Amino acid sequence: MWSTWWCGWPGRTRAWGYQRISGELGKLGVRVSATSVRTILRRRGLGPAPRRRGGPSWSTFLRAHAAGIVACDLLTVETIGLRRLYVLFFIELKSRRVWLGGVTTRPSGPWVTQQARNLFLAMADRRGPVRFLIRDRDTKFAGSFDEVFASEGVRVIRTPIRSPKANAFAERWVRTARCECLDWLLILNRRHLERVLRVYVDHYNRARPHRGLGLRTPDDRLIRPPLDPVPEVRRRDRLGGLLHEYEAA
Repeated sequence: MWSTWWCGWPGRTRAWGYQRISGELGKLGVRVSATSVRTILRRRGLGPAPRRRGGPSWSTFLRAHAAGIVACDLLTVETIGLRRLYVLFFIELKSRRVWLGGVTTRPSGPWVTQQARNLFLAMADRRGPVRFLIRDRDTKFAGSFDEVFASEGVRVIRTPIRSPKANAFAERWVRTARCECLDWLLILNRRHLERVLRVYVDHYNRARPHRGLGLRTPDDRLIRPPLDPVPEVRRRDRLGGLLHEYEAA
């Protein structure tokens, strides 16, 4: 039967679609419709041909280049006086380290551009170079913002419209910051929010274990040997006891 012949054929024939198989069989004098091809292949446990792609998938790209990718986004926070503040932050995909850009009430083009310059000054001691920046299509990211990264050899990748999952690492940090910190505090003004976020970002980078890092912290990815016997534990409270950090005394 032709299905037995096709299933055992080597090479790239496994990637053929139903129409392609029907056409190839027609060349051999076997007349069978694409619908019949689909029915017979499904009986043998074979689904449709895989999708053709022009390159690797988005998740494959992120895994392959995570060490050189930085994502950014704007986080909005409402003050006790119902004034909206904007927070620009950057996150490294591989280490999960977060860099706080700044807080403002009006994120203009010159402001975000200056935060981009400040980022490269802060990352001067980074081991490897940054190769890609992932950002959304927010109009607050002016052309001068992209030019700062282009001048450093960084390629800016804009996510598709209405696709928050394309910038999932940044979106996940926004959720974490809200659940662990911002949803539990009443923010008075810009200076208050800056102080709160600087404490939280320091806690996030230095003391908070991450599942994506094997329960290690972004600033300490070395595997520590187990301590025997278990030492005395010291607790450090931050933000008025909202955050707790534990370490050996």
